[in-house]
Amino acid sequence: MRRAFEGASVETAYERGWATLQNGALLAAAEGAGFDVFVTTDKNLQYQQRVARSRLAILVLWTTSWPELQPHTAVIVDAAFRLSVGGFHEISRP
Repeated sequence: MRRAFEGASVETAYERGWATLQNGALLAAAEGAGFDVFVTTDKNLQYQQRVARSRLAILVLWTTSWPELQPHTAVIVDAAFRLSVGGFHEISRP
């Protein structure tokens, strides 16, 4: 199911059939599918992968819990739109 947040379309790895992909393979799939921003909770991703060489912007969130994230969607969307290709940003618990 696609969800729109202020002009952005959001899909999960599970929804795309990518639930079994990990790290580099998942990033490559997202790049190949034309995504602009990759949102994750993996705080170690920047150390495990060469994110600066990526055609994706990486946004790291503090949790996967939708009830906890939902009140902060404006902050999350704003951070995603501010990122550029190869950019990396982590949002800590507000």
